[in-house]
Amino acid sequence: MKKFATVLLAVAMVFAVATNLTAAPKKGAIKIGLSFSDFATERWPQEAALMTKLAFAKGVQVISQVANHDAKLQNDQIDNMVLQGVNVLIIIAEDGDSVATAAAAAHDAGVAVIAYDRLIKTPKIDAYISFDNREVGRAQGRGVTAVVGKGNFVMLGGSPTDNNAILFRQGQMDVVQPLVDKGAVKIVADQWVDNWDQANALKIMENILTAQNNKVDAVVASNDGTALGALQALKAQGLAGKVPISGQDATAAGCKSIVEGELTMTVFKDIRKLTPIAIDMAIQMANKQKVSGLKMYTLADLTTVKTMKGSVPCMFLPVVQVDKNNVYDEVIKSGFQSYDEVYRDIPADQRPPRP
Repeated sequence: MKKFATVLLAVAMVFAVATNLTAAPKKGAIKIGLSFSDFATERWPQEAALMTKLAFAKGVQVISQVANHDAKLQNDQIDNMVLQGVNVLIIIAEDGDSVATAAAAAHDAGVAVIAYDRLIKTPKIDAYISFDNREVGRAQGRGVTAVVGKGNFVMLGGSPTDNNAILFRQGQMDVVQPLVDKGAVKIVADQWVDNWDQANALKIMENILTAQNNKVDAVVASNDGTALGALQALKAQGLAGKVPISGQDATAAGCKSIVEGELTMTVFKDIRKLTPIAIDMAIQMANKQKVSGLKMYTLADLTTVKTMKGSVPCMFLPVVQVDKNNVYDEVIKSGFQSYDEVYRDIPADQRPPRP
């Protein structure tokens, strides 16, 4: 099986060409708008490339825009894509609150709207597809507490404008709070990382270690980027590999850190399953066909804000908790990450067999 990273190189080339095509599409072709919050997060350019390839293979035109963490720009880009005549919008929201206005306006204009992985906080969307985000948090809590079940814990959340970060925290606290209640764990720092930015996580963790005189026993971080930023700070104090820390997304860098004994665990969310669902769903919506597999959830439940009104059709895929014991089987053998990339600094005689 081709390695996923190798495929991505080819797909990225397709994406680079496809998003710059000026030739007119076939008459009557479906037009999908892709709105991405940013490309700094490792997974988003990968998913943009995969969705573009899948759409073009089905004869669908794609317009793609990236907001570079600018919520107002994302709204403007969405409005512009509606003016360009898209039939469906797939939106990765920078801010689930701010983008709600543009998404609702698009919906009212007859454009189907799919919130991809991140919730858009309005009932005027046609679907929200993601992974089981609360279970992501539970997996992170389990991964860390399986190593250290007491002491000083740091909770390192994601971007506060991303509803997923709130759900991750809920899942994390499902595991950590009982230990706090019985006095085994003390949360000495609880911070959010703007834009999920690794450099921000590094600065935050440096400050926490200074304030705590390095007396930190575990870090519940919400994705691989924030975890690897925190690990830089831990490494500078000789604590990397000694203080358990969680991640998410099974990035190449995150998996490499796991096999090297620094990052404790990550959560594998197989985007190769989510992207085809998004494109197939978009085409069905454009053709006014019924979409199966959706279940209604209230916005109050999805956001934990009990005053929110309305419901949204949703689909949530399962996730896999990954650590040094199963990273090879789950992530490498499946082709999601490259064997050579993940094990490149591991001596040859200490590596598992090449799949």
